[in-house]
Amino acid sequence: MPPLGVLGALQFLTRIPIRLRAAPDLAASVPWFPVVGAAIGAVVGGVMVGLGQLVPTTVAASVAVMVGVMITGAFHEDGLADTADAMGGWTPERRREILKDSRHGSYGVAAMVGSILVRVLCVASLGPAAAFGGLVAAHALGRGAAVAVMGVAPPVPTEGLGADYARVLSTRRAAIGAGAAIALGAVAVGWWVLPLTLAAGVGALVVALIANRAFGGVSGDILGAVEQVAECLVLVVVSGLALRHSIWWAR
Repeated sequence: MPPLGVLGALQFLTRIPIRLRAAPDLAASVPWFPVVGAAIGAVVGGVMVGLGQLVPTTVAASVAVMVGVMITGAFHEDGLADTADAMGGWTPERRREILKDSRHGSYGVAAMVGSILVRVLCVASLGPAAAFGGLVAAHALGRGAAVAVMGVAPPVPTEGLGADYARVLSTRRAAIGAGAAIALGAVAVGWWVLPLTLAAGVGALVVALIANRAFGGVSGDILGAVEQVAECLVLVVVSGLALRHSIWWAR
């Protein structure tokens, strides 16, 4: 039977119906986030490669990306949208109020659509091997970036599941999760993982710095924004690398 931590991560990050006899330990589940992310990326990549043999690449990329959204229940996209909406507030207190509102405004919708559009266009530009490897790496590194931010950034001074995770997660476990993301990315794309990790790290740092200034820390929604920004940036870099290099296992 898989460890309780990975089952907890699956339960938290996806819509897969998993029943556990006991509530999973929050801190024990977090290091498994990149593993679950890599698995989601493999499913999305498999859909892209398989469907790409039957329909135009843009159609295949659109369906593949939406399969990923369905698996997660738009979990991270929702966090990105909430964070974008909240940036319209004038004070940290007002922004935190907006962050709690489940309704999406124009900023949130624009951010969500932009994220999906960037991913579809990037994936559509790739060949089968680069698409599969790039999606595995992007999903793993996106979750790894969120775990890293969770381990070092202060939580917002309010209650929330993301803030709870940040409070109980040790730096060591955050480092394990981030290291797992890089290792999984290396298996998927070889040396490409170096610039991809840099892209994910820069994206995570920028979002975390903005969040700390705008909200006073990070929350679950902000961690979703971190994941989305990192995932998009990784795929942008993959699309550039694929123009000049072949992925290591497809040569």
